[in-house]
Amino acid sequence: MQATLTTVSTTTSVKAMVWTGRVISALPVLFLIFDAIIKLFNIQPVVDASKLLGLPVDLAPTLGLILLVCIAIYLLPRTAMLGAVLLTGYLGGAISIQARVEAAPFSLVFPIILGAMLWVGLFLRDERARGVIAPRH
Repeated sequence: MQATLTTVSTTTSVKAMVWTGRVISALPVLFLIFDAIIKLFNIQPVVDASKLLGLPVDLAPTLGLILLVCIAIYLLPRTAMLGAVLLTGYLGGAISIQARVEAAPFSLVFPIILGAMLWVGLFLRDERARGVIAPRH
């Protein structure tokens, strides 16, 4: 009887952890999808930001497409870890571009927060990620 209760309790906590990971992953993913779409359409705020950051205006749609591909790779369970690495690189580039123009601190910290949320969400929802990232005793 005790083993059955432990198994049910463990299964319930794992399910809760996985769902928590999905929710935590969804927040940055939704923001990044929005960011990718506005880059694809190269709307005026994107054009203005590109000029401010010293990027070619016609590069935005390509960056949007790259971002969508990285997000898709992150969302597929088999390639989620690769997607997290690719998105981390993408966000690192965003940080370096913001640092180059001496942007406000929030512009430097926000990509770090997004990246942390992507990794925490992946850690919680993917057993393989926990095996790679979890501290060893």
